[in-house]
Amino acid sequence: MRKFVAYPVIASLLLTACGGGGTSSSGGTGGGSGGGSSGGTSTGCSLRERQDWALATLREWYLFPDELATNVNPGNHATVQDYIDALTAPARTSGKDRFFTYITSIQEENAFLASGSSAGFGIRLTYDNAARRVFITEAFEGAPALAAGIDRGDEIVAIGTSIATLRPVSEIMAAEGAGGVTNALGPSTAGTTRALRVSGPSGSRELTLAKADYSLSPVSNRYGARILDDGGKRIGYLNFRTFISAGDQQLRDAFASFRAQGITEFVIDLRYNGGGLVSTAGLFGDLLGGARSNADVFSRTTFRPEKSSSDSVDYFAPQSQSVSPVKIAFIGTGATASASELVINGMVPFFNSANLALIGGNTYGKPVGQVAIDRSACDDRLRVVAFATANGAGNAAYYNGLASSVGTSCRAADDYTLPLGDLREASIRQAVDFLGGRSCTAIAAGTGGDTAIAPGTPSGQFAVDAIISEPEPLIPARPTPAQREVPGLF
Repeated sequence: MRKFVAYPVIASLLLTACGGGGTSSSGGTGGGSGGGSSGGTSTGCSLRERQDWALATLREWYLFPDELATNVNPGNHATVQDYIDALTAPARTSGKDRFFTYITSIQEENAFLASGSSAGFGIRLTYDNAARRVFITEAFEGAPALAAGIDRGDEIVAIGTSIATLRPVSEIMAAEGAGGVTNALGPSTAGTTRALRVSGPSGSRELTLAKADYSLSPVSNRYGARILDDGGKRIGYLNFRTFISAGDQQLRDAFASFRAQGITEFVIDLRYNGGGLVSTAGLFGDLLGGARSNADVFSRTTFRPEKSSSDSVDYFAPQSQSVSPVKIAFIGTGATASASELVINGMVPFFNSANLALIGGNTYGKPVGQVAIDRSACDDRLRVVAFATANGAGNAAYYNGLASSVGTSCRAADDYTLPLGDLREASIRQAVDFLGGRSCTAIAAGTGGDTAIAPGTPSGQFAVDAIISEPEPLIPARPTPAQREVPGLF
């Protein structure tokens, strides 16, 4: 059991380090934990009663109480989320709360955080705003899209409610922006059917696909955990999709295998991981911390002064499956947020610049997390930004990402033309090059800076006209719990 020093109240809060956000509510990429404490005494579910409850909860828990708007009229807002967005606008302006505070469904969030339960096609989408294109960066096992032969590297060229009504994505984006694409794809409910024209390595085809219920596996059984061979040197590769409870045993199994094989150098791929449970992030740190002692600090959690009784220090607690890395290369992008950043930041103090690096692009920059406050009668869970995190060396407030916090960073593209886990893929190749002591170009500090290689480029090769600058995960205006945790999920 990991060593965790905190007052008893923290046990009821079920902390989360959820994902990043964007320039509007459509940018939220966060999530939360299973369960929470109850807030308030009124249990009515009218809009005004729920708004009043949200305001009272924010006043009690919000990490930035001086940045809550005081002149917001609840009557001017048609939803609780719109009201919350108005209340937290000052903190958004200062860059501290980029739509990290939100209301969600208790039932839906619990289902996702426990088992990855979701409904959809089971694909992750990224869009290129300038070129008006939408790409599939990942397809999930057990979901409709992969079963239909759709996978990473394919492009959605047209969308319709039937083959006869197919409308080009470029036309949709020209008229309605990225939001038009999310609307065209329909709601995240099982049974929703859409016609798609998909272009891939084998050509273009049209098909009709129905959304269905499925469980997203945090570690893919195709490429999630494997051994890479770099000229005879064996390297452990782990791609972790989301920090949910279902991932705990998968992490243990993966690291047990690495340990049994004597692996000491690792590529940890968190390029699309938007965050999730702090408890799973802590386990991840423990599994990477075989060389750490129970006196080494993984992270510190700090609430506002009035809630300081919930402050905590989380120490490493090596497990029977833990490894003792000599070198680690973390792959990240602008979609790498929160719990992912917590893991990276937690390991930084224990490695010099030659032995730990961030590969790919700068991370999102979310050094804060949420507590869950429930209003069970209404199936409402308010995810309130309530605490800040720091590593054992005190590194905190990395709102501009972790590129400037790690000793070494190496810029690399996200190569959609090759599978995840493939040694030839640009970010993985760069990670392996770092582990081998080869030179690289540093990631620019600050937000953004990601690039991608679009389909149509010969596999594993670069072409200037195929580079996408600033690729963005496609996220609906009101994401589901799963879509908050898994950026780009549909």
